[in-house]
Amino acid sequence: MAKVRVNAFTVSVDGLAAGRDQSLAQPMGVGAEGLHRWLMETRTFHAMMGKEGGSTGVDERFAAQSMEGLGAWVMGRNMFGPIRGEWPNDEWKGWWGDTPPYHCPVFVLTRYPRESLAMDGGTVFHFVTGGIDEALARAKDAAGERDVRIGGGASTVRQYLQSGAIDALHIAISPVLLGQGEAPFAGLDLPALGYRIMEHTQGEHAMHLVLARG
Repeated sequence: MAKVRVNAFTVSVDGLAAGRDQSLAQPMGVGAEGLHRWLMETRTFHAMMGKEGGSTGVDERFAAQSMEGLGAWVMGRNMFGPIRGEWPNDEWKGWWGDTPPYHCPVFVLTRYPRESLAMDGGTVFHFVTGGIDEALARAKDAAGERDVRIGGGASTVRQYLQSGAIDALHIAISPVLLGQGEAPFAGLDLPALGYRIMEHTQGEHAMHLVLARG
């Protein structure tokens, strides 16, 4: 049965998913350079970037699982890029170059309309102005029998957790302190929302937790 899931959602030891003052120069915010070290050193990430090599341990297992069985993505506008407000033009096409690593439909949450954007490798960005329910419904329809992955940022994951839409959540706790930034779980009662820890495994550069409902 197809699931709605979050994978490789990385937080610091102090529970932050991004630092303060995110920008084009610092997309993850101040001090967050090492937040995704565990992912960036894996074989899966190297392959996504068109490179050879990479680690093959526990971190790689979770990185590989994060990309398996996906038929569509939903992501917040902040994950797509640093632009705020009205789209000034169609020049910004994401952080990933001409061939993004998604290879399926991606539904981007935004308040401002924009035409769909087809990229090399099968990724098509659709810009959804109708909110999280519309985006998820369209993603499920596009994914068919495959899973839908909820990408970042922190606000997007938080909204879908609050709505009860996420079936499984993989959190990677990176040994980094950010001090200030986005706290995705602050004020959320995850047990009351039905989530339980199903797995906890120490990787080479992060602690991996898998939560599921029920």
